[in-house]
Amino acid sequence: MADVEKRIALLIDADNAPASKIDAILNEVARHGVANVRRAYGNWKNPHIKSWEAVLHEYAIRPIQQFAYSSGKNASDMAMVIDAMDLLYAGNLDGFAIVSSDADFTPLVMRLLTEGVKVYGFGEQKTPTPFVNACSKFTYVEALAAPSAEAGAAPAASKPKTQKQLRGDARLLQLLRSAVEAAGDDDGWAHLGQVGHQIGNQASLDPRNYGYRKLSDLVEAIGLFEIRRQGQIVYVREKPKGKAAG
Repeated sequence: MADVEKRIALLIDADNAPASKIDAILNEVARHGVANVRRAYGNWKNPHIKSWEAVLHEYAIRPIQQFAYSSGKNASDMAMVIDAMDLLYAGNLDGFAIVSSDADFTPLVMRLLTEGVKVYGFGEQKTPTPFVNACSKFTYVEALAAPSAEAGAAPAASKPKTQKQLRGDARLLQLLRSAVEAAGDDDGWAHLGQVGHQIGNQASLDPRNYGYRKLSDLVEAIGLFEIRRQGQIVYVREKPKGKAAG
């Protein structure tokens, strides 16, 4: 019997998300399941989010009107959190896709994760690190290619980070090293697919955020790991200390 498609709620903070990327975001969400709930939150009288109005009908996104009850307070955030909890308790979803660059949603993400659902985050590169790291997977919208790009391709929109920059990212190296060690055999070789799965159980890591299309491309660019290919299967292990300088 075919696998049942995962059900995902797409919740958009229109005040803190670019409407121009909705096509690419929906395309990415479709990789994980079907977005059978689609809602965008904001004060639709605010000209700041005028660009969203043009895409709501086209992509069957339900606008949720939220008036600003007091200056300096974002009532849309509160409405989005309340809806997310209502949807969670209804028990009809397998995951959430939250589109925002606002770290205020970090507690919501952590709460959703405790219920065993996946949380896919989408935001601009200015998104604070706590929100990025809290998600099961977080993707910068700048790294998303339009679905109209060449079939089968998922090129990164951002410039690839250099080897020096990658090696200077302590969190990235720790994630990779611990995952390779956990998935490795007696000789240290680990199936790259298992490495990716191991990382996914710990934290968010999307190679496109670093400018690389695939995890294998990212690992190879770092230069601290050996790569072995057997047909379509990729294995990886950490280089001995003396060989990691190159």
